[in-house]
Amino acid sequence: MSPVRRATTTGAVHDSPGAAEVATEAARRFLLGHRPGGSCGPLSAELVVLIAAFGEEDSVGSVVGAVGRDIAGLRSECIVVDDGSADATAEAAARAGALVCRLERNLGQGWALRVGYLLARSRGARFIVTIDADGQHDPREIGDLVAPLVAGRADFVNGSRRLGHSDDHDAFRAFGLELFGRLVTVLTGVSITDPANGFRAFSSRVVEDVPLSQPQYQTTELLIGAIESGFSITEVPVTVRPRQHGESKKGHNLAYGARFARTILMTWLRFRIPRMARRRARWTG
Repeated sequence: MSPVRRATTTGAVHDSPGAAEVATEAARRFLLGHRPGGSCGPLSAELVVLIAAFGEEDSVGSVVGAVGRDIAGLRSECIVVDDGSADATAEAAARAGALVCRLERNLGQGWALRVGYLLARSRGARFIVTIDADGQHDPREIGDLVAPLVAGRADFVNGSRRLGHSDDHDAFRAFGLELFGRLVTVLTGVSITDPANGFRAFSSRVVEDVPLSQPQYQTTELLIGAIESGFSITEVPVTVRPRQHGESKKGHNLAYGARFARTILMTWLRFRIPRMARRRARWTG
């Protein structure tokens, strides 16, 4: 299977016809434009900082600009996947120094990140960091996320605002975050305090081995998938700041919470049911 096709066979998005074709074409254009020996140099990034962006022209440039090119002793670069923005998100990211892959229409964060994972691996990345485009995460903390990976203490490092600091004083969201953390902990047996945080670092082997299909709530899908696939997990404190510009795209708290809870349960069942079936087969065999 070609790497482009692999990135596009992981599920439908918003029942949107042709989503796989859009993602495939965007990845193909990026890979053609970033070949070894081309204007962007050899495929030699050990660490790729990946940003999925939609309508973030006012903030993405400052985030990209704050990402170092040598992080924790690793050669690093930034890839921005523009998820079909109608504004100048792609141009702002490119001006700030990112390699940009543009989806021709909005497919959802899940598709944007899956394409980005493929591109990161194509650049030779050993490790991948994801960070939001809206300025809520502090790029200076990337080194803290990567350190346990470099030291071999973990395969997946989850950033936790509950262990660190959050400027969001919404009591309902804080309650929901604690509730969802406890739910993931009970289901997986691994202590997780912040399952909704998109600021994390992991070995490229994680996204190579964990099948992904979520259109939007991919943060918890990847986290649970990594746990259920046997990867070692740890959390480190991080800071979550208010958005620099614009409004959140998550929607109303209740609707977001219901969809997030459903994603947790469906993802856990998707990984756990086959495992239970294999155990029953061994017992009866």
